[in-house]
Amino acid sequence: MSSDLLPGGSATGGKSFLPVIDQTSSAPRRDLHGDAAVIRHQAGDLHSSTKDLHHQLRVSALNRLMQEWGKKAPNELLEHVSSLGFAWRDIARMIHVSVPAVQKWRRGERITGENRLRLTRLIAVIEMITVEHLVSDPASWFEMPIEDRVAVTPIDLYAAGKTDLLLDWVSNHEADPVTVLDKFDADWRQHYVDENFETFTAEDGELSIRPRPSV
Repeated sequence: MSSDLLPGGSATGGKSFLPVIDQTSSAPRRDLHGDAAVIRHQAGDLHSSTKDLHHQLRVSALNRLMQEWGKKAPNELLEHVSSLGFAWRDIARMIHVSVPAVQKWRRGERITGENRLRLTRLIAVIEMITVEHLVSDPASWFEMPIEDRVAVTPIDLYAAGKTDLLLDWVSNHEADPVTVLDKFDADWRQHYVDENFETFTAEDGELSIRPRPSV
């Protein structure tokens, strides 16, 4: 059985990742396993390369937005994010400062370069979510729990420095809420489940959620 790669569209001379498999061959089964291993390795490399490229493009787009928003005065930035419906306490939490600090910036008082960068980055992420991912009401989306009965929201992801995870969630690159929660906090079932619910080990051995029994 040949392990040469098939031409992928004769006019282009491209290559396919699938090996030529002779259906009439009596080749040992281990050859099939070998071909499958090659395909899996190639697919893994392709997935990794694609993921890296996507990350680089995301970082580049985010940096461009930050450069544009960074030209504005801090009080303008705050008025903009407030006009989108974000509460001051949530803005302060996501950029790791106090609410009084945010109020001072609104009045035009001095802001450090580091805090200005944090504020600019937050607004750039919000714009990316709004424009590229078509979230029409970003403030309420940031407040929406990742999973029902679990007290974790996009605000929590952002405040924890999980920006990539947040953007993967909004773009559906990470569509499973349980996986998102696991990446946010492996112990989320113990820390964030609604007090009216409890975790238990299901038949498949995985932790799950169910209503607490009435007393």
